[in-house]
Amino acid sequence: MTERKKPVGQPDKRRAITAGALTLFARDGYTRAGLDAIAAEAGVSNRTIYNHFTDKAELFQAVMQESTQRVADTMVDIIDRHLTKIIDLESDLIDFGLAWLGVLTSDLAPHFALIRQINAEIEHIPPAALQLWQQTGPGRTRCELAERLRRIAERGVLTIDDPARAAGHLMLLISADNLTDRADLHNENALREMVAAGVSTFLYGYAKRTVVGGRDAADGA
Repeated sequence: MTERKKPVGQPDKRRAITAGALTLFARDGYTRAGLDAIAAEAGVSNRTIYNHFTDKAELFQAVMQESTQRVADTMVDIIDRHLTKIIDLESDLIDFGLAWLGVLTSDLAPHFALIRQINAEIEHIPPAALQLWQQTGPGRTRCELAERLRRIAERGVLTIDDPARAAGHLMLLISADNLTDRADLHNENALREMVAAGVSTFLYGYAKRTVVGGRDAADGA
């Protein structure tokens, strides 16, 4: 006896729509991605999309919110995992940086392709979606990292007056933008070299310093 396929339920259809929309928005950008193409990618009709979303702007905002939430949750988990119990600060920061960059080539990679598209056509992106992205994603992760650095500074191994600024500096110093070639995201040696250099520069500016023989010296971090 042939088993009947279960009909796709409403939550499944919504997930299919947002997944298909993420693929198209990440590949083509907000302006060029059409609802016809999104419906085809999701395996639904245009009518089904309109049953869930008023228009493309609302769909885009939903995609941004859900994708950004998943990435931010992952980033916060990385912060907690690597920067809660510090054993060797420099080594722990390097491991943190490698895990942070590893997200770019994980199954969350479409999100970062989407962000590149947003940066390329920012004047066409609905302002509400941009604000939501900043609050839910970069704003949240930077706040979490700032708080973790503040706690590390309280232990006396870092000197930080402005944790938010320090978090921004660390993120810039371990950014994939520092790689000579984006293909190096898949080159473990190149990644480690870049992250180690970034962490060294960060510690040069923020490691607690003591005076040794009349000269400044960073404490063994």
